[in-house]
Amino acid sequence: MKAVTVSPGWCSNATLLRLPSRRLISTRTAAPRQAGTQRKFSSVSSHRHRDPLPFKQYTFPSKPNNAEKSQSPKMKRTAYIALGSNLGDRIGWIEKACNEMDARGIMVKRTSSLWETEPMYVLDQDRFVNGACEVETELEPLALLDQLQDIENSLGRKKIIDKGPRNIDLDILLYEDEKINHPRLIVPHIGITEREFVLRPLAELIPTKSLDPSKPWTLIQDHLNALAPSSPPLSTLTPLSPHHDPLQALTPTRKTQVMAILNMTPDSFSDGGQHATQDTSTLASTIQSFLDAGATMIDVGGQSSAPKTPEVPVEEELSRVLPAIALIRSVAGKSVVISVDTYRAAVAEAAINAGADVVNDVSAGAMDADMLRTMAKLGSTVCLMHMRGTPANMNSLADYGPDGSRGLIRAVAEELLQRVAAAEAAGIRRWRIILDPGLGFAKLGMQNIDLLRYLDELRAWPGLQGLPWLVGSSRKTFIGKITGVPTPKERIWGTAATVAAAVQGGADIVRVHDVREMAQVVIMSDAIWRY
Repeated sequence: MKAVTVSPGWCSNATLLRLPSRRLISTRTAAPRQAGTQRKFSSVSSHRHRDPLPFKQYTFPSKPNNAEKSQSPKMKRTAYIALGSNLGDRIGWIEKACNEMDARGIMVKRTSSLWETEPMYVLDQDRFVNGACEVETELEPLALLDQLQDIENSLGRKKIIDKGPRNIDLDILLYEDEKINHPRLIVPHIGITEREFVLRPLAELIPTKSLDPSKPWTLIQDHLNALAPSSPPLSTLTPLSPHHDPLQALTPTRKTQVMAILNMTPDSFSDGGQHATQDTSTLASTIQSFLDAGATMIDVGGQSSAPKTPEVPVEEELSRVLPAIALIRSVAGKSVVISVDTYRAAVAEAAINAGADVVNDVSAGAMDADMLRTMAKLGSTVCLMHMRGTPANMNSLADYGPDGSRGLIRAVAEELLQRVAAAEAAGIRRWRIILDPGLGFAKLGMQNIDLLRYLDELRAWPGLQGLPWLVGSSRKTFIGKITGVPTPKERIWGTAATVAAAVQGGADIVRVHDVREMAQVVIMSDAIWRY
């Protein structure tokens, strides 16, 4: 067994062992416990870490006079707010609360994932959805508390029993580095260290912060690691639409979603013109066949992303995708999730308004300066794919350095972290993000095989844990080169192997052309690996 020392960009304070199975295994000496997995990885990437600061006793300010009010600039303060709900549309209530905070000037800067948790204290109630957010505010602590309670009331919260069911729950966990002891407010919030549903979201946001000034070496991540593992383990939730169950990326028994490809283009690499030239009746039959075969999602595209394919005007792309979305809804109603495959903000907005649920962007918001802001405004779930450059030049940008698969995985992870950070900065909630490693996009030949081999490493990469993954390998060129099958439509068997590998590696969604065959592969793969 050969030990290979790697750079800090790959995995700090770690050595990677190359095993006969070609797995990349971390021998990190100290690592946090993760929900839903037996492997040990740090909870977030280094760019999200904050140095621990000592708490100081908060002094409530005296009431300023009018002159002081006009002359004193208001300071922006950072606070961390717990989010919770266990009634009705739990994720919907939390999103309404976050939007209301933004509207009141309590700006939500970052969010954790959302976690489904068992109730504590009062056990005879439904499961909770819990999370946390980092906010920036000019409000003093009690004024912030007043606003949060007013938001709860405006959303219809009625407190019947303490720690009982509630549609929305907003608590101040931390306020700057202050220690507050007031009849109405105690900060840090009582009970943080005994509650996984609080510690886990906080550990995504500020894992290296201390909660106790007398023990500055004991960090939030340490408190989380000290808790007994939940049974069953907690999982993140990623909503697809109000009419479908959310993805649960850390649930071992979850079912893989089958996304059918509906390209309404004349020039896509493997099925160009197949659907674009169909009359409405034939296209409706095609859509129904997808559903009958087991598709739970349909991805509609109106602009080919094949290399060197010319761009079409926005109006042309819209004329292709909007009628298809309307037809899917007329055939399937709300029984299927519709995603729109576009890198244009105008198309994404029109498609969501026409009935699509998800925006699937091959550029992760990089090819249209308005895309991330538009995604945030729409509030829909988004898929951010890894790609370098554009479809026109991506194949010239597939050099990931001399470290082979290690360099590839490191680069894809770090570049996706940058896109996730950009999405969060634009206002996209973390629980609304799906990732795609981008097979065939700035990846050549065996690089695609490496992504399939080490997909589980990407899933566990610090800062990417808990996010669901979409894998689109269907009929791609690397399959044809390896199998010797030049015609894309004939690459069914090669595609089947890649779909099985994606499920084994932890994919939550597989994007496919041959729905009937690949749905069977998914069912069998789930039976083998998702039990």
